[in-house]
Amino acid sequence: MERERKPVDYVLLEKRMEGLLASQRYFVTNLANAAALLWETLPDINWAGFYLLQGETLLLGPFQGKPACTRIPVGKGVCGRAVQEERVLRVPDVHAFPGHIACDAASRSEIVLPVYGNGRLAGVLDIDSPWPDRFTEADEKGLSQVARRIGEMTDF
Repeated sequence: MERERKPVDYVLLEKRMEGLLASQRYFVTNLANAAALLWETLPDINWAGFYLLQGETLLLGPFQGKPACTRIPVGKGVCGRAVQEERVLRVPDVHAFPGHIACDAASRSEIVLPVYGNGRLAGVLDIDSPWPDRFTEADEKGLSQVARRIGEMTDF
């Protein structure tokens, strides 16, 4: 059965994110609200949240979804590789990604976006879907803008 792809209005999502984060800069508060808004807004996802960079390890931050891996070494899995390469990774099939770390067996595709704050890489925004090839170029572009705004509006 073919599923209907619902487009996301990323301009509206970015404006809603700005309004949500404008009154606070504390990273736990902002990332918790950001994860909740993404969870509420994005269709066909099963996890949305943050991993924060501490030395050579990513530590689980605020998220929405099932319990997750708590520590990911830089360079390991999709999140660790995105940090190592300091770039967005859009993975259409996580089972085909070398070294994928399966926190939720239901996840089939993933997008990971670096988040910069205070002039440095602070961590990543990680979003998973139970659908293969869920994330498009339009999602990557829109979510990159959202991740940039989160980083600008948050003190890490």
